[in-house]
Amino acid sequence: MQKLPYETPSIVKHTNLLANKFGKSPSRRTLSHIDGVSVAELMERHGSPLFIFSEKRIRARIREAKRAFGTRYPKVQFSWSYKTNYLDAICRIFHDEGSFAEVVSEMEYEMALRLQMPPERILFNGPYKPTHILKRALQDGARVHIDHMDELYDAERVAEEAGQQYEVTLRLNMDTGIYPRWDRFGFNLDNGDAMSAVQRIVAGGKLRVTGLHCHIGTYVMEPNAYNIAATKVAALARRIEDETGTPIATLDLGGGFASPATLHDQYSPGVDTAPRMDDYAEAITDALLSAGFSPQRMPTLILETGRALIDEAGYMAASVVANKRLADGTRAMIIDAGVNALFTSFWYRHNISPVSDEGGIAETTVVYGPLCMNIDVVVPAVQLPHLAPGRAVVLHPVGAYNVTQWMQFITLRPAVVLIRDNGDAVIIRRRETIDDVKAPECP
Repeated sequence: MQKLPYETPSIVKHTNLLANKFGKSPSRRTLSHIDGVSVAELMERHGSPLFIFSEKRIRARIREAKRAFGTRYPKVQFSWSYKTNYLDAICRIFHDEGSFAEVVSEMEYEMALRLQMPPERILFNGPYKPTHILKRALQDGARVHIDHMDELYDAERVAEEAGQQYEVTLRLNMDTGIYPRWDRFGFNLDNGDAMSAVQRIVAGGKLRVTGLHCHIGTYVMEPNAYNIAATKVAALARRIEDETGTPIATLDLGGGFASPATLHDQYSPGVDTAPRMDDYAEAITDALLSAGFSPQRMPTLILETGRALIDEAGYMAASVVANKRLADGTRAMIIDAGVNALFTSFWYRHNISPVSDEGGIAETTVVYGPLCMNIDVVVPAVQLPHLAPGRAVVLHPVGAYNVTQWMQFITLRPAVVLIRDNGDAVIIRRRETIDDVKAPECP
């Protein structure tokens, strides 16, 4: 008979027949399968920890977004935000669903070209575009978003050298009631800087403004902020056309929509408080339809949604390494996935579910990763039963930003599996090796 491991006993207050305000804690629910595929079998085959993505959920989410906006406005184009998750297999799914590529650096621009995205279907954002890549993007015919006056001058020099007038989009910032205000990027609309930039471009004659773009923030929980932004951007578009005779072909409202993930400072779970895609769509399209555009010259609405389309499709399967008691008696559980792989743990309160039902009384638990750093807190407090070493858990949603912001700090980066629509689970990124980490070093 195997001797059971000793665990220091503790007294946990428990009241029968009285539900808490949220009902049964979601952390007590097991998650043994994803899209019908066994998590335990995936971990046995590909190791732990392991990222798992659902193609079915990705396609369902982008189709939901296209329905929400497409049924309310006649001309809508989505563009996949590469910085949210630039794994090739993930990007291909969004491109297969008709999304353009939205990139913010030379690296991401090259990634989009590698996936054979036509330059005219690439939106090039960001505050830093070295002259050589700015020149290449303009000459390729990519949709370049001008972020500041110095970049405007660079673009004019490129156009003058080429003897060609290039079409560009102007990035804007404005007060929409969201604080802190995102005024680092683009030209301010409220104080007149944006219109001054337009007048400068028109006077120079080397560029032509055919689009306007704004991105008001990230994880924006208030749809009305987008209504304010769309109203202001549309008004500027009409003014530009009236004063310069140049019609604005595209209005890009950026991204920033919230996902069902829960932020650390939220009282209620994100799944209950995040606005629906229909809420964002109604706020934006209502403003555009009320702006007075001619039905024959309605600008195309572009959206660069990232987090809200991918977060729910991503899972992290991990193994329990150890259990212990902290100095104040709080239970602590260590898993083999740390904040180096789950960077969003710094701002998300991730859901965590056992893969199998272990029974026992749930107790407030701090979940740590394996790193030799005190900041390696994956979940600061969650109700969990005791899980013995070797047992598995799943963290969710983790689809946004983790596989672009992860790093090889102390541990190697894990493998990534994609569960296809047909139920096949395929590796889309292998587990790293020491050779991968050391390859760039020079002897």
